[in-house]
Amino acid sequence: MLNGRRGFTLIELVMVIVLLGILAIVAIPKYYDLQNDALLASEKGVLGAVRSGIVTYYSKYKAYPATLDGYAAAACSATVKCFDTVLDQGGIQQDWTKVSGNSYSGPSAPTTTYVYNNVDGSFV
Repeated sequence: MLNGRRGFTLIELVMVIVLLGILAIVAIPKYYDLQNDALLASEKGVLGAVRSGIVTYYSKYKAYPATLDGYAAAACSATVKCFDTVLDQGGIQQDWTKVSGNSYSGPSAPTTTYVYNNVDGSFV
């Protein structure tokens, strides 16, 4: 006799485990999509900041900057702060790479490369 105690049956426990498994199968791909979406949103934010910095530089000096930073091709880091010419906080320190003179790739690399044109101030 159970003395008034009640518990879960084996079938109920198996059903809970199956439902948790289904939720995990659905949720894990969504999580990875969120990471990619966050990287792309971060990249767009940096693009907007750099473009705004270019316009601010132009309004201050009446000319577009020759370069967006003074570094050779390298990954952005604490010592290679990309975009430090146009970003007041000192530039971007991670997730971006300076590919060549005025060419950069963001976190979504290698699919997208952005090129700065110092004649018209575009960064596309």
